[in-house]
Amino acid sequence: MNKIVLKVRYNVKERLNQALRKCRNAGTRLRYLMIINVLNERSTRQTAELLKVHHTTVGRVVQRFRRHGEAGLQDGRSDNGEDKLSEGYLQRLHTIVSNAPELYGWRRPTWTRELLIETMVRLTGVRIHVTTMSRALAQIKARRGRPKPTVGCPWHKAAKTRRLRQLQSLIATQPRRERIFYEDEVDIHLNPKIGLDWMVSGQQKEVPTPGKNEKRYLAGALDVRTGVVIWVEGDRKTSYLFLDLLDRLRREYPEARCLHLILDNYRIHKSDIVFAALYGYLAGKVKLHFLPPYCPDHNKIERVWEDLHAAVTRNHRQPNMTKLMKEVRYHLRKRNRRKQNLIAA
Repeated sequence: MNKIVLKVRYNVKERLNQALRKCRNAGTRLRYLMIINVLNERSTRQTAELLKVHHTTVGRVVQRFRRHGEAGLQDGRSDNGEDKLSEGYLQRLHTIVSNAPELYGWRRPTWTRELLIETMVRLTGVRIHVTTMSRALAQIKARRGRPKPTVGCPWHKAAKTRRLRQLQSLIATQPRRERIFYEDEVDIHLNPKIGLDWMVSGQQKEVPTPGKNEKRYLAGALDVRTGVVIWVEGDRKTSYLFLDLLDRLRREYPEARCLHLILDNYRIHKSDIVFAALYGYLAGKVKLHFLPPYCPDHNKIERVWEDLHAAVTRNHRQPNMTKLMKEVRYHLRKRNRRKQNLIAA
């Protein structure tokens, strides 16, 4: 059973246990554990099985301990010089990964580990192995993900900032008898949007599609004060769908002196029909506050729609629109109940 007899004094064994408790390096802790297990009369194979290492590794560590004592348990690479993955190196790497390769003179639009290594050699003079770069990327918590497509706001930066601050001020100074909402529409497709999902090895899940797509549209308003979503449904995304939402809000909040809606610049929000209503039967009761163009991140109801797609529509297997819309309503009502329970608590 590869039994190794290793004997030390009691005070030496206690010192090893104390050093193990204080040690913060994973590799060094593992070597301490190997020696302590062997001192407790476990064989090299038993120790290897317990610590999930190869038995020859245990034997090698025991031999180093016999020759050099506790010093033999330290990382033998500590004499190789300063660690290449210094704090300064990692900070520089973090900055580089946050930007695009074109900024550093490369004609490739995405980063690879090899390209990062060459870039760091140019900037720091330090060359590391590909596996070391993997470790460095893990240390700065970098990940491979899908970029988000965006369209730049055509407004001047100062004008955009000024508008966003006005909207923030509106929310911060909300009068008690007035209500503020984030408003937006969302499309519900019978043909499911395919997204990431967990699968076991060798499996590729299938999502049946109906072939001929159907659509439904929701216009929703997120109450800034309560987090509750009020919505209406329609077969077409038109100004009448938007007006249906305004009418629903007036019924839901009859005590509100004025309803403020923060929304994007979609054409159904600015049509002649909508302005006729705002200057007609909705005069003084509803006010629209438009976001700068192409600023979806500042419309908080967008997150509600993202959660809806993740929980209901992405990879869905509903055979028809009736059943799919039933799941959509269930998700939104459940979300509203959760928000109302938080308020009540």
